[in-house]
Amino acid sequence: MDGNGRWAHQHGRRRLAGHRAGVKAARNIVEYCGQQGIEVLTLFTFSSENWNRPVEEINGLMRLFVEALQREVRALNENNVRLRFIGERQDLPTVLQKRMADAESLTSANTGLTLVLAIAYGGHWDIVQAARSVAERVRSGELQPDDIDDEVIERHTSLAGLPAPDLLIRTGGEKRISNFLLWSIAYSEIYFTDTLWPDFGVDNMVEALNFFSQRQRRFGRTAGQLEAIGE
Repeated sequence: MDGNGRWAHQHGRRRLAGHRAGVKAARNIVEYCGQQGIEVLTLFTFSSENWNRPVEEINGLMRLFVEALQREVRALNENNVRLRFIGERQDLPTVLQKRMADAESLTSANTGLTLVLAIAYGGHWDIVQAARSVAERVRSGELQPDDIDDEVIERHTSLAGLPAPDLLIRTGGEKRISNFLLWSIAYSEIYFTDTLWPDFGVDNMVEALNFFSQRQRRFGRTAGQLEAIGE
Protein backbone atom coordinates (compact mmCIF):
# COMPACT_ATOMS: atom_id res chain seq x y z
CA MET A 1 0.00 0.00 0.00
CA ASP A 2 2.45 2.61 -1.26
CA GLY A 3 2.04 6.35 -1.66
CA ASN A 4 0.71 7.67 1.66
CA GLY A 5 3.61 10.09 2.11
CA ARG A 6 3.45 11.41 -1.44
CA TRP A 7 -0.32 11.81 -1.14
CA ALA A 8 0.17 13.92 1.98
CA HIS A 9 2.82 16.04 0.24
CA GLN A 10 0.52 16.65 -2.73
CA HIS A 11 -2.20 17.83 -0.37
CA GLY A 12 0.12 20.02 1.70
CA ARG A 13 -0.28 17.90 4.80
CA ARG A 14 1.99 15.99 7.17
CA ARG A 15 2.95 12.40 6.36
CA LEU A 16 0.83 11.01 9.20
CA ALA A 17 -2.24 12.52 7.53
CA GLY A 18 -1.40 10.42 4.51
CA HIS A 19 -1.23 7.32 6.66
CA ARG A 20 -4.63 8.14 8.17
CA ALA A 21 -6.06 8.51 4.68
CA GLY A 22 -4.46 5.15 3.88
CA VAL A 23 -6.35 3.53 6.75
CA LYS A 24 -9.61 4.79 5.26
CA ALA A 25 -8.68 3.34 1.87
CA ALA A 26 -7.84 0.02 3.51
CA ARG A 27 -11.21 -0.06 5.26
CA ASN A 28 -13.01 0.38 1.92
CA ILE A 29 -10.98 -2.35 0.19
CA VAL A 30 -11.42 -4.80 3.08
CA GLU A 31 -15.17 -4.23 2.99
CA TYR A 32 -15.29 -4.76 -0.77
CA CYS A 33 -13.20 -7.94 -0.64
CA GLY A 34 -15.47 -9.34 2.05
CA GLN A 35 -18.53 -8.60 -0.05
CA GLN A 36 -17.00 -10.27 -3.11
CA GLY A 37 -16.19 -13.51 -1.29
CA ILE A 38 -12.42 -13.13 -1.55
CA GLU A 39 -10.96 -15.61 0.92
CA VAL A 40 -7.72 -13.91 1.97
CA LEU A 41 -6.44 -10.33 1.79
CA THR A 42 -2.94 -9.49 3.02
CA LEU A 43 -1.99 -5.84 3.57
CA PHE A 44 1.64 -4.75 3.91
CA THR A 45 1.29 -2.11 6.60
CA PHE A 46 4.84 -1.72 7.97
CA SER A 47 7.99 -3.37 6.66
CA SER A 48 11.19 -4.39 8.44
CA GLU A 49 12.91 -1.60 6.53
CA ASN A 50 10.39 1.01 7.69
CA TRP A 51 12.18 1.06 11.07
CA ASN A 52 14.73 3.25 9.26
CA ARG A 53 12.20 6.07 8.88
CA PRO A 54 12.23 9.17 11.13
CA VAL A 55 11.37 8.36 14.75
CA GLU A 56 8.49 10.83 14.76
CA GLU A 57 6.84 9.07 11.82
CA ILE A 58 7.40 5.61 13.33
CA ASN A 59 5.87 6.67 16.66
CA GLY A 60 2.91 8.17 14.85
CA LEU A 61 2.38 4.98 12.88
CA MET A 62 2.48 2.84 16.02
CA ARG A 63 -0.17 5.05 17.64
CA LEU A 64 -2.22 4.88 14.46
CA PHE A 65 -2.08 1.07 14.46
CA VAL A 66 -3.32 0.97 18.06
CA GLU A 67 -6.12 3.46 17.33
CA ALA A 68 -7.18 1.63 14.16
CA LEU A 69 -7.38 -1.73 15.91
CA GLN A 70 -9.37 -0.24 18.77
CA ARG A 71 -11.78 1.37 16.33
CA GLU A 72 -12.11 -1.32 13.65
CA VAL A 73 -11.88 -4.74 15.29
CA ARG A 74 -15.44 -4.86 16.59
CA ALA A 75 -16.87 -4.09 13.14
CA LEU A 76 -14.56 -6.63 11.52
CA ASN A 77 -15.71 -9.27 13.97
CA GLU A 78 -19.37 -8.44 13.35
CA ASN A 79 -18.72 -8.93 9.63
CA ASN A 80 -17.21 -12.39 10.18
CA VAL A 81 -13.64 -11.28 9.31
CA ARG A 82 -10.77 -13.25 10.84
CA LEU A 83 -7.68 -11.21 11.68
CA ARG A 84 -4.16 -12.55 11.51
CA PHE A 85 -0.86 -10.70 11.96
CA ILE A 86 2.53 -11.59 10.54
CA GLY A 87 5.90 -10.04 11.33
CA GLU A 88 8.41 -9.64 14.15
CA ARG A 89 6.03 -8.78 16.97
CA GLN A 90 8.61 -8.47 19.71
CA ASP A 91 9.92 -5.29 18.10
CA LEU A 92 6.51 -3.59 18.40
CA PRO A 93 5.22 -1.56 21.38
CA THR A 94 3.73 -3.74 24.11
CA VAL A 95 0.31 -2.09 23.87
CA LEU A 96 0.18 -2.84 20.14
CA GLN A 97 1.22 -6.45 20.68
CA LYS A 98 -1.67 -6.85 23.14
CA ARG A 99 -4.19 -5.26 20.75
CA MET A 100 -3.04 -7.65 18.03
CA ALA A 101 -3.34 -10.72 20.25
CA ASP A 102 -6.78 -9.63 21.46
CA ALA A 103 -7.97 -9.05 17.90
CA GLU A 104 -6.78 -12.47 16.77
CA SER A 105 -8.45 -14.14 19.73
CA LEU A 106 -11.74 -12.30 19.25
CA THR A 107 -11.99 -13.13 15.54
CA SER A 108 -10.41 -16.60 15.55
CA ALA A 109 -13.68 -18.48 14.96
CA ASN A 110 -14.85 -16.29 12.08
CA THR A 111 -15.27 -17.97 8.70
CA GLY A 112 -15.41 -15.06 6.26
CA LEU A 113 -12.54 -13.05 4.84
CA THR A 114 -9.16 -13.72 6.46
CA LEU A 115 -7.44 -10.34 6.79
CA VAL A 116 -3.69 -10.65 7.24
CA LEU A 117 -1.85 -7.54 8.40
CA ALA A 118 1.91 -7.59 7.89
CA ILE A 119 3.53 -5.38 10.56
CA ALA A 120 7.31 -5.25 11.05
CA TYR A 121 7.41 -7.85 8.29
CA GLY A 122 10.02 -8.63 5.65
CA GLY A 123 10.27 -11.44 3.15
CA HIS A 124 13.90 -12.15 4.08
CA TRP A 125 12.95 -12.31 7.76
CA ASP A 126 10.12 -14.69 6.92
CA ILE A 127 12.38 -17.14 5.10
CA VAL A 128 15.09 -16.91 7.78
CA GLN A 129 12.66 -17.63 10.61
CA ALA A 130 11.24 -20.55 8.63
CA ALA A 131 14.75 -21.95 8.11
CA ARG A 132 15.53 -21.58 11.82
CA SER A 133 12.34 -23.43 12.78
CA VAL A 134 13.17 -26.27 10.41
CA ALA A 135 16.74 -26.39 11.71
CA GLU A 136 15.47 -26.69 15.27
CA ARG A 137 13.31 -29.66 14.26
CA VAL A 138 16.33 -31.30 12.64
CA ARG A 139 18.47 -30.71 15.73
CA SER A 140 15.80 -32.26 17.96
CA GLY A 141 15.64 -35.32 15.75
CA GLU A 142 12.04 -34.64 14.78
CA LEU A 143 13.01 -34.11 11.15
CA GLN A 144 15.73 -35.52 8.91
CA PRO A 145 17.57 -33.28 6.41
CA ASP A 146 16.37 -35.42 3.51
CA ASP A 147 12.78 -34.73 4.58
CA ILE A 148 13.10 -31.00 3.88
CA ASP A 149 11.26 -29.94 0.75
CA ASP A 150 9.11 -27.03 -0.44
CA GLU A 151 6.13 -28.18 1.61
CA VAL A 152 8.15 -28.35 4.82
CA ILE A 153 9.49 -24.82 4.35
CA GLU A 154 6.00 -23.58 3.42
CA ARG A 155 4.57 -24.93 6.68
CA HIS A 156 7.00 -22.74 8.63
CA THR A 157 6.43 -19.46 6.79
CA SER A 158 4.16 -16.72 8.09
CA LEU A 159 1.32 -17.60 5.70
CA ALA A 160 1.32 -21.29 6.66
CA GLY A 161 -2.15 -22.74 6.34
CA LEU A 162 -3.28 -20.15 3.82
CA PRO A 163 -3.24 -20.42 0.02
CA ALA A 164 -0.42 -18.73 -1.90
CA PRO A 165 -1.45 -15.26 -3.09
CA ASP A 166 -3.05 -15.25 -6.54
CA LEU A 167 -2.58 -11.53 -7.11
CA LEU A 168 -0.08 -8.99 -5.79
CA ILE A 169 -1.12 -5.33 -6.16
CA ARG A 170 1.52 -2.60 -5.84
CA THR A 171 0.20 0.98 -5.69
CA GLY A 172 2.08 4.26 -5.98
CA GLY A 173 3.92 3.75 -9.27
CA GLU A 174 6.93 1.83 -7.99
CA LYS A 175 7.67 -1.43 -9.82
CA ARG A 176 9.36 -3.61 -7.25
CA ILE A 177 8.40 -6.23 -4.66
CA SER A 178 10.02 -4.44 -1.69
CA ASN A 179 10.71 -7.61 0.29
CA PHE A 180 7.08 -8.70 0.56
CA LEU A 181 6.05 -12.38 0.80
CA LEU A 182 9.09 -13.46 -1.22
CA TRP A 183 8.48 -17.18 -0.70
CA SER A 184 4.72 -17.07 -1.19
CA ILE A 185 4.44 -14.99 -4.39
CA ALA A 186 6.51 -17.29 -6.61
CA TYR A 187 3.57 -17.65 -9.03
CA SER A 188 1.46 -14.64 -8.12
CA GLU A 189 0.27 -12.35 -10.88
CA ILE A 190 1.58 -8.82 -10.28
CA TYR A 191 -0.43 -5.66 -10.93
CA PHE A 192 1.25 -2.25 -10.77
CA THR A 193 -0.68 0.99 -10.64
CA ASP A 194 0.39 4.63 -10.41
CA THR A 195 -2.53 5.39 -8.09
CA LEU A 196 -1.37 6.42 -4.63
CA TRP A 197 -2.79 4.18 -1.92
CA PRO A 198 -5.10 6.79 -0.26
CA ASP A 199 -6.74 7.28 -3.68
CA PHE A 200 -7.06 3.54 -4.37
CA GLY A 201 -10.76 2.72 -4.29
CA VAL A 202 -13.19 0.04 -5.36
CA ASP A 203 -12.95 1.05 -9.03
CA ASN A 204 -9.18 0.53 -8.89
CA MET A 205 -9.67 -2.82 -7.21
CA VAL A 206 -12.09 -3.88 -9.93
CA GLU A 207 -9.48 -2.93 -12.55
CA ALA A 208 -6.89 -5.06 -10.77
CA LEU A 209 -9.25 -8.02 -10.58
CA ASN A 210 -10.14 -7.62 -14.26
CA PHE A 211 -6.41 -7.71 -15.06
CA PHE A 212 -6.10 -10.90 -13.06
CA SER A 213 -9.09 -12.52 -14.78
CA GLN A 214 -7.39 -12.09 -18.16
CA ARG A 215 -4.17 -13.83 -17.11
CA GLN A 216 -3.47 -17.43 -18.07
CA ARG A 217 -1.82 -19.06 -15.08
CA ARG A 218 0.45 -21.82 -16.39
CA PHE A 219 2.58 -22.72 -13.35
CA GLY A 220 5.39 -23.93 -15.59
CA ARG A 221 3.19 -25.68 -18.15
CA THR A 222 2.65 -24.58 -21.75
CA ALA A 223 -0.46 -22.92 -23.09
CA GLY A 224 -1.03 -26.03 -25.22
CA GLN A 225 -1.03 -28.27 -22.17
CA LEU A 226 -3.63 -26.09 -20.47
CA GLU A 227 -5.82 -26.10 -23.56
CA ALA A 228 -5.61 -29.90 -23.72
CA ILE A 229 -6.97 -30.24 -20.19
CA GLY A 230 -9.54 -27.48 -20.65
CA GLU A 231 -8.02 -24.77 -18.44
